Amino acid sequence: MEAAGVDALEVDAGCYETWYWAHPPTTLEPGCMVDMATMAKEVVNIPVIAVGKLGYPELAESVLQDGKADFVCLGRALLADPEWPNKVKQGRLEDIRPCIGCHEGCLKRIFDGKYLSCAVNPATGMEREFTIKPAEQKKSVLVIGGGPGGMEAARVATLRGHQVTLWEKGNALGGNLIPASIPDFKQDYGSLINFLATQIRKLGVTIELGKEATPELIRMIQPDVVFIATGSTPIIPEIPGATSEAVVTAVDVLMGRQRAGESAVIIGGGLVGCETALHLAQKGKNVTIVEILDSVMPEVPPANSMHLLKLLADMDVQILTETKFLEITGNGITIADKYGKRSTLDADTIVLAMGLRSNEGLLDALRDKVPEVYAIGDCVAPRKVINAIWEGFRIARLI
Repeated sequence: MEAAGVDALEVDAGCYETWYWAHPPTTLEPGCMVDMATMAKEVVNIPVIAVGKLGYPELAESVLQDGKADFVCLGRALLADPEWPNKVKQGRLEDIRPCIGCHEGCLKRIFDGKYLSCAVNPATGMEREFTIKPAEQKKSVLVIGGGPGGMEAARVATLRGHQVTLWEKGNALGGNLIPASIPDFKQDYGSLINFLATQIRKLGVTIELGKEATPELIRMIQPDVVFIATGSTPIIPEIPGATSEAVVTAVDVLMGRQRAGESAVIIGGGLVGCETALHLAQKGKNVTIVEILDSVMPEVPPANSMHLLKLLADMDVQILTETKFLEITGNGITIADKYGKRSTLDADTIVLAMGLRSNEGLLDALRDKVPEVYAIGDCVAPRKVINAIWEGFRIARLI
């Protein structure tokens, strides 16, 4: 190709069988294709361009400084933050909105017949329409909940000139992104927490941690607008043995509040269940996933689920689909396959990953008590990062 007159080579990988390489998901490591560019650079004299999760400025710079490639190429990182190059040039690394590799706002939307956008940057693709403009009437805004939806609502409302206070009953910002970012392969979600928390602090949002909202406290400060972003909590099923000491939630395991034994059964094969299974397997645990549906992670974009399934297979995680759990016993769990045949899985720990339940109590208590009340994120219905951030952005842009 060099002899034929090609001016430069951009080196990447991927095909239909390994689709995740072409646009690396959350679970592929940053710089995952740099070694391929380096190998090409060793045998040609024309410039070589590296690609593959290089939206981390320090990493991208090291690729160049170490001579591994002559240029770096960004794709989805520029959907998340089109100002990436300018912010790097200005040394404003903490202001870069990170791509989290979820594919929810970009490829999935294209496949759904919608315009291309971004889960963490709702203005992508609609930049003119979604310009943040100063509010005609400045209001006092109270945001209840410091998860991604709450922080995004606080950020946008402050940019519009409102006076914003955020209450978070926990001792840290992030909401359910905190347990979601614990596994080593989920570092992008930790970057998102840091970005949102940094932005609202720099904007001067009044942040009160360890403050649980009650209707009485809210009425005392008389806000003009209340965002309820109280999130969700794990579902505990009503089955025999569910209160056993061997039963823990995926959230508690990820947060380190509960320890898993050497063998664990994960009940629920959604994204949380599969990620928790991989997290435990990487720690040397023997893990089995039990899922009542005929497949796991049906709600997850294909590139993400394909790579996660590969990682689970590499770690010898057993996946039982079309399998119903019946009872938690002293030694494990009783299950039944699609034909009704019963069997027992021995396990030290049963990890519940059966979904989340909305924390919606405040919404009803505040109706007709505050001029404007809006529920956003998981307290409306447990969903994904894109739903929480988009709702926070869109409503805050209009109040």
